[in-house]
Amino acid sequence: MRVLVAMSGGVDSSVAAALLQQQGHDVTGATMKLWGGESDTGCCSVADVDDARRVCQQLGITHHVFNFSDEFERHVVDPYVADHAGGRTPNPCVECNRHLKFDRFLERAVQLGFDAVATGHHARVELAGDRHWELKRGADPAKDQSYVLHMLGQPQLGRTMLPVGHLTKRDVRQVAARLRLRTAAKADSQDVCFISRASGREAFLGARIPLREAKVSDLNGAVLGSLPGFELLTVGQRRGLGSIRSAGGERAYIVERDQATATVTVGALGDLLVQEIAVGAMSWVDAAPAVGDTLEVQMSAHGRPVAASWDPASRVVVAEPVRRVAPGQSVVLYRGDSVVGGGPAA
Repeated sequence: MRVLVAMSGGVDSSVAAALLQQQGHDVTGATMKLWGGESDTGCCSVADVDDARRVCQQLGITHHVFNFSDEFERHVVDPYVADHAGGRTPNPCVECNRHLKFDRFLERAVQLGFDAVATGHHARVELAGDRHWELKRGADPAKDQSYVLHMLGQPQLGRTMLPVGHLTKRDVRQVAARLRLRTAAKADSQDVCFISRASGREAFLGARIPLREAKVSDLNGAVLGSLPGFELLTVGQRRGLGSIRSAGGERAYIVERDQATATVTVGALGDLLVQEIAVGAMSWVDAAPAVGDTLEVQMSAHGRPVAASWDPASRVVVAEPVRRVAPGQSVVLYRGDSVVGGGPAA
């Protein structure tokens, strides 16, 4: 099978390419040039492209570079800024997977005559009998990335290979070391690739949208003070609130945001708890779950799964109180280890 591997310059995609080659596939590597601005998070840099190219040289396979920077700006960076401006919590990794890795990259692969694409994501794609493809959690719970792949449906999964999904991160590094790949000891990329650690999110957004001062009040309406950068504050946040406390004197959490008045309301942890999560447009790996199906819901990439059920009225009903989910944050449903689907909190 002819496979085009998305080579990020990291150890996971390097090992993915090596494993596919060992399995007898006709493998080619390709690196996507996505972000041309400042980056120091171990992704989207010239050094990463060079690492990917040199790994391909070690493996004796062809390496391409695809310039998708315009698409990345349009589908990932611009929505990231717009979400902050509009009071939503963005998911840039989800949108990059949706629009770049498993849309534009896959489209290019098909145009070039490849049978499948592969990435270094820690998740698994398996065929359930002859019926449909399943997207499952990776073998390493600490590195599982199925959450950020929840938007993949049958057409994408049928052309996707995830060769390291059955390995732990330790296993991956051991394979890379055994093959003497130059990325064997390379640190994992962290955070948002287009936000540098040196400048940070506030500087990145402040250069693109006005950041307003936030008025802080408690649930009784009493004004408690102010905070810089209303557009940086999100529901559920507790860090960065300084000495502000809830009306009862407990540690404060942001429980509400008022976009029109740039006001955040704070309360105690108990004031954040809900048993229903309203969601927007959902995407399903195969078919929507039936009412009453035994499911679990996960509200962050490595959050604790909670027993839940699906209400066709675009709600997820949880079996125990959970923290309110910030609008825009991905809400992902699982059945055991298998992803059922997901969508943004409303």
